[in-house]
Amino acid sequence: MSHPIAAISTGSQISAIGILRLSGDGCIAAAGQVFAPIHAPSLAQVPDRKLVMGSLRDSQGRVIDQCMAVVSRAPHSYTGEDTVEFHCHGSPAVLAAGLEALYLAGVRPAQRGEFTKRAFLNGKLDLTQAEAVIDLIEAETADAAANAAGQVGGVLQKKLAPIYDDLTNLCSHFHAVLDYPDEDIEDFGLANYSGTLRQDAKALYAMLQTYSQGRILRHGVAAAIVGRPNVGKSSLLNALAGYDRVIVTDIPGTTRDTVEESIMLGSTRLRLIDTAGIRDTADTVEAMGVQRSKVAMESADLILFVCDGSQPLTPEDHAILDLCTERENAIALINKSDCGQVVQPCDLPFTTVIPICAKDGEGLDQLADVVDAMFQGQTPCDGSILTNPRQFDACRRAYESLLQAMQGLQLGMTPDAVLTDVEQAMYAMGEVTGATVREDITARIFQRFCVGK
Repeated sequence: MSHPIAAISTGSQISAIGILRLSGDGCIAAAGQVFAPIHAPSLAQVPDRKLVMGSLRDSQGRVIDQCMAVVSRAPHSYTGEDTVEFHCHGSPAVLAAGLEALYLAGVRPAQRGEFTKRAFLNGKLDLTQAEAVIDLIEAETADAAANAAGQVGGVLQKKLAPIYDDLTNLCSHFHAVLDYPDEDIEDFGLANYSGTLRQDAKALYAMLQTYSQGRILRHGVAAAIVGRPNVGKSSLLNALAGYDRVIVTDIPGTTRDTVEESIMLGSTRLRLIDTAGIRDTADTVEAMGVQRSKVAMESADLILFVCDGSQPLTPEDHAILDLCTERENAIALINKSDCGQVVQPCDLPFTTVIPICAKDGEGLDQLADVVDAMFQGQTPCDGSILTNPRQFDACRRAYESLLQAMQGLQLGMTPDAVLTDVEQAMYAMGEVTGATVREDITARIFQRFCVGK
């Protein structure tokens, strides 16, 4: 038995539509105390998954909205329980009054992610699908949404299931022979499974290789804009952001700290980091900003080196160039193309050099094309890309356990010793799908969710 819960599933802002969602045993009866359908005697007699018009009443019995209701009875619902939704006009006052009336009817407030958690506990979703729900809600790009939608549809689970089944068959065969020696069971030979272990390890490795692409899908590309003072770094950030995000002056050292802004450049989400101009300075505050700039460079996925193309390169430029060329993904931008170019692309030790004018946006389209090509992954965004760090860590541990099992097999270790590593791989994979996940881990996972989902 599950206590009925309720929440506003559409947020607290004014909108055209607002949805009150209920789930749990007795939720239809509780909803019937606050809603009277026009063309049915009661909500309990309304057919499944059919929208009906009616009156929603507050805790004092006053009609507060003419809205639609839909009932989905267990197990044919999102949570696997009886559920009800009220599709109201999106007034926060209406939704709050309806929610208060439901509480007085015996329904308790839903916790963060409790609807999806119940769907998981009732077997409607596995853990990969449940976690993908919040990824879909938070997706900032079409590719991120497509990958999350694929995972909600079970793509990731379908890739893991054959591996888990292989390991289950291996372990069950061994234990069957061990526990029932008198039965007519095919003799267990660990060497017969070496090909299976190798193939499964290969599949896990391929999945792990998608995580770098998945991390960018989920969080965007961290792009540090670096250069000496007054070369146009802040002007570039403002041009890419489309508004004056950062103060721009002719005074060197105006930017004293890193400034971040998330933008879309082409089809790539960039987390731009405008850094303090890197130079030797006696100013304590500016020196702290310079140090933070260097830290931002070390952690960035992309370095955008900016120089003033209208002036010869300075020793400060060359010092920053030395830092940039140590990084794999770095692009040089020769700014102030409208002032005449003293610096030429051949003067800079970069694979990609783009002349730009941050003031009028010249060259930014070319920059967008280059960044898209640089960070466009090879794996289709169909749900097979690992984006979740918890899932990545569990798959990594499963892969390492399989490597240890194969090494033990090559060394001639006994089957029970090898199978210890195989079982560890199964436990780790179970943390991804939810097969062996503990209650405290489950609770922490659903803390990421919003109330009403």
